[in-house]
Amino acid sequence: MGEPTEIQQAGARRADQAHGGGSGARPTPPGSPDGSARAPRTRTEALRDRVRDQRRSPARPRIWFELSLIGISYWIYSIVRNAVPEQASIAQKHASWIWHLEQNLGIAVERSVNHAVDGVGWLITGMNYYYATLHFVITIGVLVWLYRRHPGRYVAARTVLFVTTAIALVGFYFFPLAPPRLMTDGGFIDTVKTHGTWGSMASGPAAHVSNQYAAMPSMHIGWSMWCGLAIFFLARRTWVRVLGLLYPAATLVVIVSTANHFWMDAVGGELCLAVGFLSARWIYHEWVYKLPQVPARETVEEPITVPEQWSEPAVSTGRR
Repeated sequence: MGEPTEIQQAGARRADQAHGGGSGARPTPPGSPDGSARAPRTRTEALRDRVRDQRRSPARPRIWFELSLIGISYWIYSIVRNAVPEQASIAQKHASWIWHLEQNLGIAVERSVNHAVDGVGWLITGMNYYYATLHFVITIGVLVWLYRRHPGRYVAARTVLFVTTAIALVGFYFFPLAPPRLMTDGGFIDTVKTHGTWGSMASGPAAHVSNQYAAMPSMHIGWSMWCGLAIFFLARRTWVRVLGLLYPAATLVVIVSTANHFWMDAVGGELCLAVGFLSARWIYHEWVYKLPQVPARETVEEPITVPEQWSEPAVSTGRR
């Protein structure tokens, strides 16, 4: 056919360069707009991608890590809470200020409720034990439930609880507050001492190991509302969801009846919880209960189904 023409040689050189061949070929730069090559990820980019994936679908931590984290966190919380100096005079002044503020607002009904419920022995005794136990039992129970049934939402929900509690520690330090039962001129009844129950770590023999003036904000309300919202939004049965909403309401009645908190302490607990939810929303770019129920990495792919005859050995049509 003869020697190739100059035009054919030039075309061959261009084709060779396009395929990366030849000694003088110049490969297309990685990550070029035409998508012919892709730049390898750096460690920073890989870490950024991993953080982004974790935000979109946070993974469930291993059980041993989570138990250790919760145990150490509560230990630190107890140490910090009880290490706050018990400034009795300032705590009494703050209590008087809260009490007068509620009187001016027309919501100072704590003393009336306290005296009325104290007259019903079995009821106030039950409330004392409620105050002492359910605060921890139900919170731990909801954590376990979230870990097992809603692993994709567990980390974000736990973050809400941790942030709420951390803010409460700041309140305990900067705003020591005497609970109503310890007010020198409040006229409240300490129901634990009166009825001989152990419904408060700040009353009776355990009083010396607990900061008695860590009342603002109320974590009984903060934690119970956290539990109630989780149950309401994630439980399937209607009656369970209703119980979820009733739990913080019942807790509010208990803390007022036992004279352990003012109404305003409950408001403080709710504000801390709101900051906790907003913090989790900022970290995970989504509201806690809208995250996927199961993390992406734990999702099991469904097996591919094929027609039954495909899995059977073929039968020869030539058999006689």
